[in-house]
Amino acid sequence: MDNFTLRPARETDFSSIRNLVRSTKINPTGLKWPRFIVAETSDGKMIACGQLKPHIDGSTEIASLAVQPDYRNLGIARAILEKLMLDAPRPLYLMCRSELGLLYEKFDFYALQPEEMPPYFRRISKLASLVDFLAREGTSLLVMRCD
Repeated sequence: MDNFTLRPARETDFSSIRNLVRSTKINPTGLKWPRFIVAETSDGKMIACGQLKPHIDGSTEIASLAVQPDYRNLGIARAILEKLMLDAPRPLYLMCRSELGLLYEKFDFYALQPEEMPPYFRRISKLASLVDFLAREGTSLLVMRCD
């Protein structure tokens, strides 16, 4: 899809960002509009977003990568990911459902074992494992790193 543009988020985008993130059922915590890149159509409709999220332990995460359902599989998430990675500090981390791991390997991310994770991700991984066990969803959380 060539008829979208990427731009830094504006404060007026925050409600749309929050709604999109919640609708895709990804982690809705730590949403701060100044850290986001958004994709919008030529008529100004926000169709996707993603952020670089710093953590107190010094790690940086690509987070909140979400695309409106009607605009998926058109290269928009790839464009946002590439833009976020361009100037991001390394190492760079992300969390995703295990079935998405192969997608992120194309961008030089690799899966981490718990002992390799920074403290923030280790805590989230333990919590997600407990939740997955209790919910028996059949998927798990994958923590990945790009150097």
